[in-house]
Amino acid sequence: MDLQELLFMFFGGLGIFLFGIKYLGDGLQKVAGDGLRDLLDRFTTNPIMGVFAGIFVTILLQTSTGTTVLTIGLVNAGFMTLKQAIGVIIGANIGTTATAFIIGIKISAYALPIIAVGTFLIFFFKNHKVNNYGQVLFGFGALFLGLNLMGDGMKPVRDLQTFADLTVSMSDNPLLGVAIGTIFTVIIQSSSAAIGLLQTLFAQGALSLDAALPVLFGDNIGTTITAVLAAIGASVAAKRAALTHVIFNVIGTILVLILLVPFTRVVEYFQNSLNLNPEMTIAFAHGIFNVSNTLIQLPFIGVLAWIVVKLIPGQDSAIAYKAVHLEERFIRQSPSIALGQGKKEVLRMAELSEKGIEEVGQYFKTQGKKHRELIPQYEDAINNLDKKITDYLIQVSSHSLTDEDSKTHSTLMNTIRDLERIGDHMENIMELVEYQITNKVKFSDSAVADLDEMFDLTLSTLRQAVKALETDDIEEAKSVLLKEEQIDKMERDLRKKHIIRLNENRCTGAAGVIYVDMVSNLERVGDHAVNIAEVVIGEE
Repeated sequence: MDLQELLFMFFGGLGIFLFGIKYLGDGLQKVAGDGLRDLLDRFTTNPIMGVFAGIFVTILLQTSTGTTVLTIGLVNAGFMTLKQAIGVIIGANIGTTATAFIIGIKISAYALPIIAVGTFLIFFFKNHKVNNYGQVLFGFGALFLGLNLMGDGMKPVRDLQTFADLTVSMSDNPLLGVAIGTIFTVIIQSSSAAIGLLQTLFAQGALSLDAALPVLFGDNIGTTITAVLAAIGASVAAKRAALTHVIFNVIGTILVLILLVPFTRVVEYFQNSLNLNPEMTIAFAHGIFNVSNTLIQLPFIGVLAWIVVKLIPGQDSAIAYKAVHLEERFIRQSPSIALGQGKKEVLRMAELSEKGIEEVGQYFKTQGKKHRELIPQYEDAINNLDKKITDYLIQVSSHSLTDEDSKTHSTLMNTIRDLERIGDHMENIMELVEYQITNKVKFSDSAVADLDEMFDLTLSTLRQAVKALETDDIEEAKSVLLKEEQIDKMERDLRKKHIIRLNENRCTGAAGVIYVDMVSNLERVGDHAVNIAEVVIGEE
């Protein structure tokens, strides 16, 4: 077999393995439904629960990286605190050993029939559920097929003198093995693939246990790089979560290298007493490493959090999705105080609406990626608060309220609806800007200047309406009504200007459609601001 064929087999096998892992994870996620994010959100109240949530989600996703990136997303969005995230990331380390154990079962001889059954379920059934199970099976089979090809591509390597010398060096110098494992995992971005290959080489007798274990620890460090990449450009808390992952795995590796001789003896004990095959031996070593690392470091989560806060200083700018003021006990003790808490939360929701409109205005002006990423987060946060505050206020209304409290209650319910609609218009405008960028639609300078002006006027109208709500200031609310007249007049003027530009061929039809839709969405935001102001006036 020539070198070209070996390289094709190795890299082709690697490609099929990575595809299999991804396809299997996507299939499992579909089978599990969309509850992974909710599961992480609900079952991470304390770090120990977080560990179990991390294990479960990682087994479903078939990648610790996927869980870590999802967790970083939740921290970035304000759904999860740093301490909760550390628990999940630690759990993800244990969950990722599932792939190594699956490989250790040695069903790779049945890779092709498994792929055949998966394909049959995908192509010959109309039922989506059956298709999802087919996807799981297909990914499962592809994982083994890729592993087989990688192993076949690597077989001749063990006979090379250079490789033999390298394995001797790795046995004598564990740090070299750690470095090789780290670099390889960083390159292929999958610890599962790196460990799968390690299992194959160990099974082929190309590596001794002394040489294989340090590489295994290096794979665990290398897997953290994806989380680090995911945290670039994210909030301070997300960066801290990613750094925790790195520190946790590096500390674990240092501890196990210090105790390498006893650790190797423990692995050999399991290998002999349970009569494990070589692949399962590496899986057990991986499991023992991650479980003991977790048990040792779990009590020090607070210390880990303190270290990363010191290493990455700064205020966390994550958008706080969760309701802050809605205390259930107030509903029973004093519905009046509960309404006050509800109003505080509505004002937070209003602040998110303001910031969202501001971001979408910036996105229109600069077309910056950073603004584009924040807008859906604001929209998600607004929708989440909409549900939470509405549920809270419905509970409050089941108690007897004074006339004054009843008015406040209906004011808040109406305001929530308007703020939620503002969030929708914000998303509409973002999609219009996206369409403009994708289709390279150009606006004339005068059109851009007019839209900028309308963005500023709409935003200041919304801010004034929210201020009127906060202070119950009728004069402030009345001036919002005057500003709305300005917005309506501006909308009519901009439509006229647009028709003139079209007639003079200074504007394309596509630009015109986007432009008119943007103006219309801004005008609707102005209408919702007026609704909020009218509720304040009506309240008196």
